[in-house]
Amino acid sequence: MRRRTWLAVFVCVLLCCPLLPAAENNINPALSGLPEDITFWSDYPADMLADAIVARMTDEELLAQILMFGWAGQEPSVLLNTWVSERGLGSVKVFGWNTDNTMQVAESITSLQKLAMSRRFQIPLYVATDQEGGWIRHVKGDTCETPGNLAIGASGYPSDAWYSGYYISRELRALGINMNFAPTVDVFTNLDSTVIGPRSFGSSPEFCGVLGAAFSAGSLEAGVLTTAKHYPGHGDTSLDSHGKLPEIDIDMDTLLNRELIPFKYLIKEKIPAIMTGHLGFPQILPNGEPASLSKYFITDILRDTLGFEGLVITDDMMMNGATLYAGSLSAAVRMAIEAGNDIIISSTTAQLNEALWRNNLALMRSSEVFRAQVQRAARRVLHSKLVYFKGKNPVPLYPDKNLIPDLIPDKEGKEFFFQQACRSITVTESSGIPYEPQNGERILLVGQFEQFFQEGKRRYPDSNFFKFDYQMGPIQTDWMGNRLVSFVSDYDTIIFSVADSPSAQVAERIKNSGKKILIISSMSPVPAFDLDWADALIFTYSYAPVSFQAAFAVLAGEFNAQGTMPVTGVTE
Repeated sequence: MRRRTWLAVFVCVLLCCPLLPAAENNINPALSGLPEDITFWSDYPADMLADAIVARMTDEELLAQILMFGWAGQEPSVLLNTWVSERGLGSVKVFGWNTDNTMQVAESITSLQKLAMSRRFQIPLYVATDQEGGWIRHVKGDTCETPGNLAIGASGYPSDAWYSGYYISRELRALGINMNFAPTVDVFTNLDSTVIGPRSFGSSPEFCGVLGAAFSAGSLEAGVLTTAKHYPGHGDTSLDSHGKLPEIDIDMDTLLNRELIPFKYLIKEKIPAIMTGHLGFPQILPNGEPASLSKYFITDILRDTLGFEGLVITDDMMMNGATLYAGSLSAAVRMAIEAGNDIIISSTTAQLNEALWRNNLALMRSSEVFRAQVQRAARRVLHSKLVYFKGKNPVPLYPDKNLIPDLIPDKEGKEFFFQQACRSITVTESSGIPYEPQNGERILLVGQFEQFFQEGKRRYPDSNFFKFDYQMGPIQTDWMGNRLVSFVSDYDTIIFSVADSPSAQVAERIKNSGKKILIISSMSPVPAFDLDWADALIFTYSYAPVSFQAAFAVLAGEFNAQGTMPVTGVTE
């Protein structure tokens, strides 16, 4: 009752900082008498300046403004620099493969923004990343490792969501990253999901909406734009759209009253952007068209029915879920634009003469309808940038490298995330709690994550360990199970980390060993649902160090766990 009351009050008082107002779809062909030398930074109202600049942009500049490219390697490539300096690329994305050195990330962003400022209109870049918290943490280095969304759902406090967004975004701000592809508001519906799982806030659509809105509000307070994903909902499938198009076999009524509920909350709170997912809904679109390429889903439902006025951004177009249906990357980009997306993402930098550029630029010149669609998208992107970068609290274009060691990791954030991890811990079997080893008791730590072993050894220095891989195949799982059965005979107590189905299967092999078995579940709780035979069953929802610290503290009886299971299908 305490948490639900908190939620009700929070919905009433939740106020985001000023967000991006609606941009008009129609471009004013008359340039309003503005001077020829106007730039993005000229002192005119956003509507007027957006109209004037977009009307003066070349076809190349219009198309480039709605593209977002990532890059491989520590530094932006010559190719990416060329896209920014010569074509006016509108946005870039920082992926997880080039972020171990946060100083280098800041230097790269500075160099790209300077290239953007060297062009005639001086339009700054949107610089985005995926820093959801928990499992998905693309900017690594010294940034905080957090408990994640499902742990927030277990704590039940919107304030935990708000401060999670706030502290994550303060670190992004220090690096010059001004847009975050978070929060993930997919409803945890399919318990077999391996692509969403702990990225969700839980199984309640309303809960996901409230917590997602709180996360967004905290992020915006730190000055970082947020992007709700994956519209219209990725939670009812076990497939990953990187490999093939997942199909969600639900009707329109279920979609409106389950998957779309969180997005309705966020649209009401004026979320700046929404990401479209490469997802099939065969009962709604029998032709197999992905939602990300669908005018019906994006323009008719998201814009016209739900009233969303912010930016619509595609998920990575390099995913097979988009290109297999379209036939080619070039065709997928065209369909995404025609459907109503404003920013098109590619995880890799396109070659200068690649078909996605060449073919769509040619279509702009032969089809006024297509050119007008590109122009409307570019205008919406430009208008949102004008409002954001000239607003009260934008991320600085050029991060101060001298401040990064003091800002990352966020010192307040580290303390908060430990406290939040403690609030999230859920216990469903407690006969073995508190655990107090006897003199000479032989303890074995079993699991996959180094963070688990580090905390276990800190607590029980004389313990031994048995390690296996995360996400084992069937043969390796069987072999590890057989090996563990013979290994545990020398121990009295087994403390076992379960993170996925294979590790749960290994745990089952020692069910009747006669040993005291204490299980700590991380990541999705679902694989551990049937391990209620253990002497203790503790859920953390994350492999972050703070989550294991909190779990071991509960095991030792240092505090009583207050978290509740955020996923339906199990009783506390």
